[in-house]
Amino acid sequence: MEGLKRLALALVIIGAVNWGLIGFFQFDLVAAIFGGQEAALSRVVYALVGLSGLYCLTLLFDPMEEKNTERENSAQTGRLNYGTEFGEESDLSNLENHDQDTFNKND
Repeated sequence: MEGLKRLALALVIIGAVNWGLIGFFQFDLVAAIFGGQEAALSRVVYALVGLSGLYCLTLLFDPMEEKNTERENSAQTGRLNYGTEFGEESDLSNLENHDQDTFNKND
């Protein structure tokens, strides 16, 4: 379903750019590429852009979904949750000495 949304959005953007070119420069890019406004391929592109616009209209009225997963919340706020905010932190000073002793023994 996500692929259909992206395809529809891409076609709507193509249509919007084409209408902008028509409005500003009186140049129909789709007609220029596919052989005129009456060409079969141009009409197919125009029809697909129109159908995509109708599909995107339905997306406009879809309710926004709230997702409460921890991963998505951290991605939205930019803050990672490592779970140590309210917990006790481990004393790692002994671990550092142990690692150094192990390193020295291997020499």
